[in-house]
Formats: sequence, C-alpha cells, structure tokens
Amino acid sequence: MLTGQCLCGGIQFAYAGPLGPITLCHCSQCRRVQGSAFSASAPVQKVHFQLTAGEELIREFESRPGKYRAFCNECGSALYSRVDAIPGILRLRVGVLNEPLGKRPASHVFVGAKADWFAITDDIPQYEKLERTNDPN
Repeated sequence: MLTGQCLCGGIQFAYAGPLGPITLCHCSQCRRVQGSAFSASAPVQKVHFQLTAGEELIREFESRPGKYRAFCNECGSALYSRVDAIPGILRLRVGVLNEPLGKRPASHVFVGAKADWFAITDDIPQYEKLERTNDPN
C-alpha cells in the first residue's frame, strides 16, 4: 500500500496496486508543470487509487485535447495526469508519494526537448520522444 498527499496535505490518497515504471519526462509541458528540468511519474491503475481526503480540492486542466493534469487548488501540487484514450490509468507524480519506492526510474523521455541547462548524467535509457510510440502520455 502506498499513500501520498499534496504539499498542504489537503489532498490525501492511498494506492493498493502495482506501480508502473517511473519515467522522467523532459517535454516542455512537463517542465512547465513541475517548474523543473523534468517530471517523474509512473502509471497506476485508477481502480486501485482512492482519494481519502480533499477530493473537492482537485482541479484538472486540459493541457491538450483529451489530456488532463490534476493539481491541488490550494497549494498547486501536481498530482497526476490522465488521458481519455486510457480511462483506467493515471500517471501519478511520484514526488507526492510518502513511502520509499525501492526502484529507480526506467527511462528519460522527450530528451530532444530537455532544458539546455540540465545535463543527464546517469545511465538510465534515454529516448528522443517516447519509449513506446503508442503511449499518449
């Protein structure tokens, strides 16, 4: 069981399913949303994701047709993204999780759009765009 929360603690959740591979996304949208060099997220099964507090604080922004990014309306924490094409999956921002994950990121994606001020210095596989061309996230 994993638990998580936004910065202010108003939104809290529990997740009882498998955590998919952690991806570090360097696309311009993810950089803007996170205010950093990349976002770190992992796919989770929506059926195992349960909000335990603060559902009324979640706001979603449609960043492109059919793709939504969820935030806390109070503190601005990025929580997850979702796409209409895959209704059962959320891409959870792993920085909001409370527990140690015990796993490393699986890949860097959209490295062709990465910030010029950030150097990737690890040995994690890098992909110019997406690792899987059918992934709409």
